[in-house]
Amino acid sequence: MEIPEKLLKFKFHILFASVFSLLIISIIYVAPRFLEILAYFWPLLVSTALFLITVIVFGQISPPTTEASGEKTGEVILDYVAGQPEQVQPEVESYKSDE
Repeated sequence: MEIPEKLLKFKFHILFASVFSLLIISIIYVAPRFLEILAYFWPLLVSTALFLITVIVFGQISPPTTEASGEKTGEVILDYVAGQPEQVQPEVESYKSDE
């Protein structure tokens, strides 16, 4: 009588383990094989690999640009976005003075 009492003590654990095992077995049985997935996605994988290789090659071939004026890269664009560029400001001021 000791064994059935101990089994009843762990009945939820046994039930959970058996349901989990059946779930894993059914997923393995129903899931597609790795080669089927590879056959479906091979164009995407090849194009991604070619793109990454192209990026690496262009990164190695293109020399880094050195700016003669010593400004940081993109600082001119940030200044343009943040405010009006220096070339446009005198025209705006002259327009305001005409009014």
